[in-house]
Amino acid sequence: MNDIRIENLIPHRNRMKLVEKIIHVDYDRAISEATVNGSWPLCKDSAVSPIILIELVAQTAGICIGWKERVDHNSEFGGKGWIVGVKHAVFHIDEIPVNTKIITLSEVDFTHHNYAVFSGSASVDSVSAGEVVLQVFRPG
Repeated sequence: MNDIRIENLIPHRNRMKLVEKIIHVDYDRAISEATVNGSWPLCKDSAVSPIILIELVAQTAGICIGWKERVDHNSEFGGKGWIVGVKHAVFHIDEIPVNTKIITLSEVDFTHHNYAVFSGSASVDSVSAGEVVLQVFRPG
């Protein structure tokens, strides 16, 4: 997956771009890797709130959406999506220390026209850190 630039799939830049590596992407799911950095949003006292997992699931879903747009429309840049709602979020940790590697999976549960539901999970050292279900609207 090293031949795909993350910046061509999602609009996030600078400190809002959390995903560092695409491990896998196809029409139905994406898996990403990120390492907690002290400049991340929600970082305080050398750790981030697990709420950041919502954004990691969203960016990983965006990678899936962007990749699909690139493949379907032979475009250099992928699509954009907007989070419409967080249907469900459960966190199994209180904080995530700086320099911790997080693996995130986002899978398509449902699509209808420009609306989609993604289920996601994040793990730290192969242990579940949280699960998130997002509603996403993609502009025409």
